[in-house]
Amino acid sequence: MSEGQYTRQITTIASIDAVGFSRLMGIDDEFAVAAFEERRSIIADSCDAAGGRTFGAAGDSIMAEFGTPIDALRAAFDFQQRIVTLNDRVPGGMRMQFRVGINTGNVIVRGVSLYGDDVNIAARIQELAPYDGLAISETTWNHVRDKVAARFTDLGERTLKNIALPVRVFVASRESGDNARVGPQGKADPSAPPAIAVLPFQNEAGPQEFDYVADGIAEDIIQGLCSTRWLPVIAKESSFQFRDKALGPRRAGSALGARYLVDGKISRASTHFDLTILLTDAVKERLIWSRGFRRPISELSLVNDEIGGMIVSMLEKEVERAEQARTFQVPWESLETWQLVRRGRWHMQRRTREDTALAFDCLEEARKKEPNSSAVLNELAWWYFWRGWLRSGAGEDLDKVTDLSRKALLMDSQNARPHAHLGIVAIMRGRPKLAIEHLSEALQINPSFAFAHSAMGSAHLLLGEAATAIPMFRTARRLSPFDIYGFHNLGELAAACCFNRQWGEAVEAAEGSLSLSPRYFYARFLKIGALARSNRMEEARREKDLFHTYHPDFSLKRVEWIPFVERSAIAFLIDNFNLAD
Repeated sequence: MSEGQYTRQITTIASIDAVGFSRLMGIDDEFAVAAFEERRSIIADSCDAAGGRTFGAAGDSIMAEFGTPIDALRAAFDFQQRIVTLNDRVPGGMRMQFRVGINTGNVIVRGVSLYGDDVNIAARIQELAPYDGLAISETTWNHVRDKVAARFTDLGERTLKNIALPVRVFVASRESGDNARVGPQGKADPSAPPAIAVLPFQNEAGPQEFDYVADGIAEDIIQGLCSTRWLPVIAKESSFQFRDKALGPRRAGSALGARYLVDGKISRASTHFDLTILLTDAVKERLIWSRGFRRPISELSLVNDEIGGMIVSMLEKEVERAEQARTFQVPWESLETWQLVRRGRWHMQRRTREDTALAFDCLEEARKKEPNSSAVLNELAWWYFWRGWLRSGAGEDLDKVTDLSRKALLMDSQNARPHAHLGIVAIMRGRPKLAIEHLSEALQINPSFAFAHSAMGSAHLLLGEAATAIPMFRTARRLSPFDIYGFHNLGELAAACCFNRQWGEAVEAAEGSLSLSPRYFYARFLKIGALARSNRMEEARREKDLFHTYHPDFSLKRVEWIPFVERSAIAFLIDNFNLAD
């Protein structure tokens, strides 16, 4: 073909782009170039094996041509997987990922180069692909939708820069085996709880070290949410492909099969950095919760340990709250098992006699539907424990907790809750060392489990180890600052401070407990003693008058049953209380 001649043909074009190439060049240009060349060789090899060819490589972009759309899709899946495997051996902040856009259409051929709108479309839809993923046009989708083991998520028609007409775009992901699905992704299974996805956090702070922190916090949140067991969590390998926020929550949620999205960003000033966390309902495109954290730059290395678990606890409760509200939009007879559990938890949190009875009805109905569900068994175990606690350790209730928890463990051995329930039964029965064994198992499974931290504090308190118990109660408070049952944790903290002769701290903790549950007798009992020991006798006597108004039938037996290993501990607390006479 002489210079100036050209032909037209139908072909499939793949536009392949290295994500964050410029950023890596700024960090280490020699590393960036070497990494790109290594991955370009992989791309060329996969394309060649599929009968395609690469052309027009410029900077951080590569173009490829294929005879059929199926060949293009197979080649892209192959080299993306090979690059992911290669990146697994590279530190997170130095990984080089690629996005791919594939379009089938009429192109102009001149020499070894291809031109035309259909080439440009491939380049534009590449920008809509997730990291380590690929986007395809409708023309390509029509050719491959019934012929490859893949899942396609419809992003709808998109207006592309310098392209006259909108283009319908799909995100393609590989599936294999009997479960392979084609066509636009369907709706989530209504019989299962809605999923949550944690997107990669944005680093607006600049330095590379913040990349590690941002990704590390997001990864910690994913791991922590997985430990909750009831809430399905989208794998990092999928959710971390959505670094580009251009899709918006609805399409990102649809692509990932998640109702809830967690997002965040890190920014910095001269002496501190800010972390912002957002929880979005992807279906309604509505922000339902946000929280900011500010820490000194000097504490950057500590932020994961300090914040990750706290965020997990907060997110779980916010999703729980949202799902509880949604159950009231569904007729009782239509509630699925997981919805009945959420409804039951809502009633339990109200802590009235009527709501406790309604909670039991919900949970029993759930058990009829799924008698071997670990979620149902765990909620019933908590119901019986709560009743047993109100009845000062009623033996038959604790027996039920034990039976239900053991069965729950048979159904799901990696759930922290039944271990914790067995731990609190051991506490109630005066076996704190056995309790520590169970609670250690719970915390090994879920280190962010605030309830287990609090119960561990109670076990040490019964052993006479108040100084050991205090930080455990404070950790539980930090992990779950708005816990509906936090009044008990603060009451236990007040007791530990009393044994440690920290009277001011004891009064403060008791007041915190009473602010959550004004009629909690134990917190006011401890507050009276701590005020008396602080020589604040007038305040102590006023509190004691209020105590007897709230609890006219109070007997010291309500305190004497607490199973301290050293019975002198009971006498100590009673003596404090009696000082206010």
